[in-house]
Parts: sequence; structure tokens; C-alpha cells
Amino acid sequence: MTEGVELRTDRLLLRPYRLEDVDDVYAYAKDPGWDWFLVPGSPQPYTRRNAEESVARRLMAPWGTSPSFAMVLDSVVIGGISLSVDEFHENAQLSYSLARVHWGKGLTTEAATAIVDWGFGALGLMKVYGNSDLRHVASWRVMEKIGMTREGILRSHRRAREGRSDRIYYGILREDWEAASADDSGGQQ
Repeated sequence: MTEGVELRTDRLLLRPYRLEDVDDVYAYAKDPGWDWFLVPGSPQPYTRRNAEESVARRLMAPWGTSPSFAMVLDSVVIGGISLSVDEFHENAQLSYSLARVHWGKGLTTEAATAIVDWGFGALGLMKVYGNSDLRHVASWRVMEKIGMTREGILRSHRRAREGRSDRIYYGILREDWEAASADDSGGQQ
């Protein structure tokens, strides 16, 4: 049973969202620079009601296909990370977001490593992939740091705040993850 699972990393608790997370989500999401690379149409300015709706969507989403974890540091939600699972194809899309004050500290990489490991283990996935606006170098560097391989660039793939944007796609296969894990543990699993 994976419903309601909590994962721990060196610095983070990754857990399902709770209603009381609204204030923390609002605190970081109202920063106008936080969502620059997110899908256009995200509300500007971001209101407390937007945070309430965001948390509610995560709470109501089916855990089996849309597990969404709050990233908690020192008892404060500082971001979120999720998988969108395609059970038939045994793959999932990784998505993440982090409060700007915590960018550049390796926290997203830490959380992504734990979520991908959980996805391959508990969910039995065969592949995990992600994508980012090509201009958001920090986001695709996270994917590289966790061992994903660049699979391609889709030109002018999405609407962006200033016209259209290219999307860069990364992915990792279960066997590549397992091989990297074996290498990290000195060949012992």
C-alpha cells in the first residue's frame, strides 16, 4: 500500500499534502518570480484562494496515479514534488516546484532522487521522465543530477509568458536507475 506514504531524505520530509499546508504554499507561491517557468495562466497575483485550490486539488487527486508530496524543511512546506503515473505504460512524469529562497541548495535534487527511487520500487515503474522550459537550466540540471538522459527538445512546444517556449525532455529507465544505485553502493544492493 503506497497511499499516504512519507519519505525522508537527509534534510526533507516528503509527505502527502494536508489542509493546513495552505499558508506555507501561499507564502512561497505569491512570489512573482517563483512561477516564471510554470504553465502560463498561473494566477498573477497569486492569492490565498489559489493556494487553497492548489492544495485541494492535490488532496483530491487519486494517490495511485497522482501521488503528490509536500516538501517539508524544518516543519515548513517549501515546495512540492509529484508523479503523474501512466499505469498501462508503467511510466510516470516527474514534476517539482520549490520556493525561490531555497533554489540552488540541492533540495529539489534530494527530493527527486527519493521520489524516483520510490517510483521504481513501490510503484514498479519502468521509466520516469520529466520536462522543463529549455531556458530553465536549473530545472533540467536537477534531471541530469539524478541520472536522467536528455531525450530531446520539442521546439515551440508550449505557450510561455513571452511568446512560445521550447521544452527539454529527460528520462531514466529502471535498469539505468538500478545500475547507478548498484554503482553508488559499491556493487551491493
